[in-house]
Amino acid sequence: MINITDQVTQALNESGTKEGVALVFVNGSTAAITSIEYEPGLEKDMDELLEKFAPEEADYEHHKTWGDHNGAAHLKSAFIGTDFSVPVEEGRLILGTWQQIVLLDFDERPREREIIVKFLAQ
Repeated sequence: MINITDQVTQALNESGTKEGVALVFVNGSTAAITSIEYEPGLEKDMDELLEKFAPEEADYEHHKTWGDHNGAAHLKSAFIGTDFSVPVEEGRLILGTWQQIVLLDFDERPREREIIVKFLAQ
């Protein structure tokens, strides 16, 4: 789990967008974007919840198809989603006091991730 709120805020500032929507997207099928209060307890809770949802050691059909072992990663990504939208007002992301935008990377091996941020002006 990686807090990317500052990077999205920086992209917003550089864009000059004052009103509209920020769309944050990760272009991978084993990662996800969401919001959460970014703190160690919730990070651990999220890991435990997702492990119950899609256990890493389960025997997924995907493993037989591709010969890899990241079926759980694909399911977690699909469950949470690869994009997140945030309203923009007066040049600011409208997030709750404890709400941050996070990247969740579920894959079994390190990957370089590209986060795409687009601003839809009102």
